[in-house]
Amino acid sequence: MQRLKLFLPLIAFVVVVLFFYIMVSRIGDGDYNPQELPSALVNKSFPAFSLSKLEEPSIQIEQKDLVGNIALINVWATWCPSCHVEHGYLNYLATEKGVTIYGVNYKDKASLAQQWLAEKGNPYRFNIFDPQGRLGLDMGVTGAPETYVIDHRGFVRMRFQGPIDETIWQEKFQPMMDQLRAEQKAPGGA
Repeated sequence: MQRLKLFLPLIAFVVVVLFFYIMVSRIGDGDYNPQELPSALVNKSFPAFSLSKLEEPSIQIEQKDLVGNIALINVWATWCPSCHVEHGYLNYLATEKGVTIYGVNYKDKASLAQQWLAEKGNPYRFNIFDPQGRLGLDMGVTGAPETYVIDHRGFVRMRFQGPIDETIWQEKFQPMMDQLRAEQKAPGGA
């Protein structure tokens, strides 16, 4: 038994090295992408909520307000450096490509968020103000920015973590948006 105790640190070390080897090999093989974290919401209805509209705090926004359009739901905050990076591209998508985007202003101050939109432009059809992060918790948000694609019925079809740019849009989002438009137009896709 005493000999076994001598080998416990070595066994623990081997287990840790094996774990890291497996993780590094997964990353090297392209099997692991932290921006494509799985979401329990994919192919499920967007979570129910009732929160105020950032632009008009007296108006309550609910899940039903997201139904009807194939859209992006972008989780953002003024404290998020990557949100600053992607904001110009979101403006482009909304104004030039006609993409419907709803915002979730996450764990932020309303005055700072309203100032941001006034200065940088507002690509969002409306913003859901989530100062405590309760909706974000229900969505499974791990940080900002995160963007979800919902179909016209309000079902989450994709989740992406990180800033969106032209390359990400063309590789990830555009194919999903095209697929959803085709499904909506297909017989029985209503």
